[in-house]
Amino acid sequence: MKFLPAFIVSLFLLSPFLSKAQENYAPNGKGKNDTIRVALTDVNGELIPWMPLPDVYIYDYRIFKSAEERAKFNRLRYNVLKVLPYAMFARDRYARLQRELDAAKSKKEQRRLVKNCETEIKDMFNREIKNMTISQGEILIKLIDRETGTSSYEMVRELKGNFSAFFYQSVARIFGHNLKNRYDPQEDRDIEAIIRSSGYYRYN
Repeated sequence: MKFLPAFIVSLFLLSPFLSKAQENYAPNGKGKNDTIRVALTDVNGELIPWMPLPDVYIYDYRIFKSAEERAKFNRLRYNVLKVLPYAMFARDRYARLQRELDAAKSKKEQRRLVKNCETEIKDMFNREIKNMTISQGEILIKLIDRETGTSSYEMVRELKGNFSAFFYQSVARIFGHNLKNRYDPQEDRDIEAIIRSSGYYRYN
């Protein structure tokens, strides 16, 4: 095997640099010539530098039992990728609203911030979301919970109160939706696999 000798040679070539790097690390985690900061772990008196790496997801090639099953999965994939950007927008907008509410100096300012957020979401709804199918709407409700950790119903109740949450839930029911739907990675494993393999979270 050619790999093992080459690896041993590389190790010997790198060893002077590794020992030099260890000499330059001070106990406080910073050396005099440091240009890249990394974490250190003390292993039997020796400081070992390390850095976290992003998760790597490995997916097998999926084999479908029938053409109908393949077509069903492809429709699901299309719907998930269509609504995922809206769920991510809701996540970012909701997080920004929470930061703004924490910094608000009065109840009046908080009401204004909530109103601005509501108007922004309504504008997006009138432009694009209203054209979604029932299946896409159901997926969007679940993905909002996935991204924010809060169901659509709880989000409305928190921002607008119980009556508004009840009203929106009643309207959603007319169109076949349930704002209380929660996301379950096990139950919705096909959706989770589609998202993980889509590239949206490659660097997250």
